[in-house]
Amino acid sequence: MSSREISELTGKRHPDVKRDIQTMASELKEDVSSFARIYLDTMNRRQTEYMLDREHTDCLLTGYSAELRMKVIRRWRELEGQVVGRLQVPVTFAEALRLAADQVEQNRVLQGVIDKQAPKVAALNRLASTTGSVCITDAAKHLGLGPLKLISWLSGNRWIYRRTSFANWSAFQPRLSAGLLEHKLVRIPNKESEELKVVEQVMVTRRGLVVLAEKIGASL
Repeated sequence: MSSREISELTGKRHPDVKRDIQTMASELKEDVSSFARIYLDTMNRRQTEYMLDREHTDCLLTGYSAELRMKVIRRWRELEGQVVGRLQVPVTFAEALRLAADQVEQNRVLQGVIDKQAPKVAALNRLASTTGSVCITDAAKHLGLGPLKLISWLSGNRWIYRRTSFANWSAFQPRLSAGLLEHKLVRIPNKESEELKVVEQVMVTRRGLVVLAEKIGASL
């Protein structure tokens, strides 16, 4: 049961219910963050609530009045009744066969999803294991793309831009702030002399590679 639902049932303010849960967790020497879950409020802002099992809900209610405890207890019974209602126990042999067939079909569908996602998961794991940042050309290799195709995507999706037609690529500030891209000084050959010149180059971070692997797969 969520702290928001406990708040609605008892009439207590949600911040007060959350404070009670934090106090309870502290006294039980448990990490309150293990109960935490993010939700979006009516203004689409990220907020935190706590999800409690039956045992922790009962423990929390010991400090509440009998009237409030009864409201929550009745709600728990409703929830448990809904779970029991969803469990269809076969009565006849035919029903048992039908249930078994349904379970086989569900397992087949789930295995199909797992098989379909396996290459993506492997790619993400491989990208996440890379160290440091890489240039756009190397990032394209990691992602299995041509450099020009990756540059086109990055430019079209406001990751990188050019101040002028002949300028080097630069990263948009939100991508820098999010830790997806970074700027790095590198030495490259100077066409006008034999000396190397120092330029600022856009680099894709390890986190950026993982995000790109997820986004590009759905848009390219």
